[in-house]
This record gives sequence, C-alpha cells and structure tokens, in this order.
Amino acid sequence: MAIRLILVCVAVLAVVACSADSTPRTAAPVDTIATPTTAPEATTTEVEAEGSESTVTTTSASTTTTRPIEATTLALQLIADGFEQPVFYTTAGDAAYVVDQPGRIWIIGEAGDPEVFLDVRERVTFRGEQGLLGLAFHPEHPDAFYVNYTGSDGGTVVSEFTFAGSVADPSSERVILQIPQPAGNHNGGMIAFGPDGDLWISTGDGGGSNDRYGNGQRDDTLLGAMLRIRVGPSIDPYAVVDGLGFAAPEIWAIGLRNPWRFSFDGDQIWIGDVGQGDIEEIDVASVDDRTLNFGWPIYEGSACFDGPCNEDGLVFPILEYGHDEGCSVTGGYVYRGAAIPQLVGHYFYSDYCTGFIRSIAPEGAVHDWTDGTGMVDQVSSFGRDASGEVYVVSAAGAVYRIVEESG
Repeated sequence: MAIRLILVCVAVLAVVACSADSTPRTAAPVDTIATPTTAPEATTTEVEAEGSESTVTTTSASTTTTRPIEATTLALQLIADGFEQPVFYTTAGDAAYVVDQPGRIWIIGEAGDPEVFLDVRERVTFRGEQGLLGLAFHPEHPDAFYVNYTGSDGGTVVSEFTFAGSVADPSSERVILQIPQPAGNHNGGMIAFGPDGDLWISTGDGGGSNDRYGNGQRDDTLLGAMLRIRVGPSIDPYAVVDGLGFAAPEIWAIGLRNPWRFSFDGDQIWIGDVGQGDIEEIDVASVDDRTLNFGWPIYEGSACFDGPCNEDGLVFPILEYGHDEGCSVTGGYVYRGAAIPQLVGHYFYSDYCTGFIRSIAPEGAVHDWTDGTGMVDQVSSFGRDASGEVYVVSAAGAVYRIVEESG
C-alpha cells in the first residue's frame, strides 16, 4: 500500500477585510513585482498516489533568483474591485474575466474599467451557494465559452454561449447538460478544459449533511463526482469519453463531497474538496487515471467517517487541515509565472473562512504567506493567466494578483 502524505498547516489569526464599491473598477498599477535574474528550468518528481496504479508527476524549478524562498515575502496587488460577489477569475486572449455569482460576467480589457460581458441574472437562481459559478473558454473555438449556473428550478445548468468582440450574446445559449439538485448547497460549480481538450465539471453530493442523498459512492448519478465530456459547437449536446469505466459514462471520479474549485497543471488535476465538520482536503491525480474514488462519505479526508472503512481502491488527499484552521477549502492553481521564479511549481490554496494564503511546494512543504498578504476576506477562488501568474478572488468584491514584495 502506498504511503499517503498528509500535511498539517499552521493557522494564522489576523483578518483583513476587502473593500467593494458599487461599480467595478480597475486599480492603478502598483510597482511591487521583483524582476527575476534568470528563467526557470523545469525538473520533475514522481509521487505515487494512494490506491492508484499510476504516478503523479510534479514539476519544480531550478533557478537563480533575486532571493531564496525562505527570504521571500508575498503581497497582494489589487487588480479590480467593486464586484457584487465574485467567484472566479480567468483570462482569454487579451482580456480578463470576472464571474459575479448573481449572474454577470465582467470583462477587463487592456485599458479601462470592467464592463458587462454577459448578463443572465434573470436565468440564475442566486441564493447561498447557488448562482453563476463557473466559466471556461473553448481552447479550439475562440468564439465559444461555457458557464455553470443554478437554474430557476435549483438544478445545475451547463451551457454554451458565443461572442464576438467584448460582448457575449445572451440569446446564443445552448444548454449542454442539466443536473437536478435535491438541495441548495454542495453544487460544485467549477468547469475547466483539461489538457485533453475535454470539459471537466465538478459536482457536489447533492447537499445536506452526512451525504444525505446517498450520492457519494454511486457511479450511476452525476452528483458527488468529477465529470469529463467533449463539447463544441458541432457536438449536440455533448459526447462522452470512451473508457472512463463508471456506470454513468460522463463520470471520471466519484467520492467527492463538494469539489468547489479544481485546476489543471500539465497532466495533473488538483481538487479542493470541501469537508463536513472536521477536515478540509486537497487531492491530486493524473488525468490519465480511470475509475478513481476519493472516498466520501466513507472517509472525510483520511479519517473514517461512515464505516466500515476499507482503504482499498481509494485515493487519499495529499494535504488536509482541520477546522481549527478553517472551515471551507478554496482550491487554487500551481504557479507557472516568471515574476517570482522561486515559486514555480507551488500550488496556492486558501480557506473561505480564515482567508490564509498558503502554497504546497513541489517537494511537499507547506509555506504560509499570510504575514505578507494578510488574511483575505471570503476567498472564493483563485485564477491563473496565460503567463502563469496567480490571482486571488475575494467574494467581498475584489480580485488581487500575487506578487513578490520588493525591497
């Protein structure tokens, strides 16, 4: 049996609130970014995942930098604020996009304040964990993008839209997938295109507590799972991927409670799965794996939750922390930028309740950057741009870029 790596993090207790105005605006540039002296040279390390026949490859960097990792201090540079309740940030082409949970997507161009890119508030149920939750641009069709939102009946809707220029056409909506939801929480909501070109969709277990609806270990329901489908303007409505191995052909993995945010780094998928009363977890696997089971509700993290608890065939988290440090993990991204080369390969994550900013280094060490960044109010998501720089989204209304503090 493979050894599972469980990293216990140290809590930081200061709290900093973010400000939000009634109208979104971009911030003036702030010169806080240190300039690297050399470009990173990638190396790889393989880690065997519990319950899997394959290995997960992590990428690290070998560089000469302006300062070593132990002498690095990070800060947050305000990019834009004044959003109502932002839950995601991404880039496509020369523009950046902010998803506002009530039902709007904002576009931030090369100059100027955010403008409305798409407004579907009349179609979105916005309440608690429900709302407009995810956005992904098609890698092969530059005029097509996909959203994940809560529909009028409370169910999950994944739709395709088209756009030209800086404005999307609300009337172009083509519903790709609809999933009934028995409760208003545990919606998952993240969508992203993987390295395979497929659209990946995270779904929660249906809501309530203790896997109330019994979806966590079922492979014939689209709840409590990571889905993987093929989409595009010429596919109606979507195609399934051969050989995923579950009863429902859309499912890539089961055993997830509420995978609110996930991301890709090369052929890896990183999943932040929100726990119940005790443990928050981050899972990592290769996209080439099949029929994975992340254990919920048999296990919460690595702790037996609803036995009998048999570890055989389960994938356990590479990191977990208890509710003395937070209450709801917010998964992030692996840093692949050039501005802070000593951080290449670090996976950033946070917690919605306590707002720390931490990273997992390629060798597994956890770094807490909160002394420099401060605690961020209501971290709902992270983002990563085309150059690999990482951003932090506060549901209190703002988007920040992670930078190295100069001096």
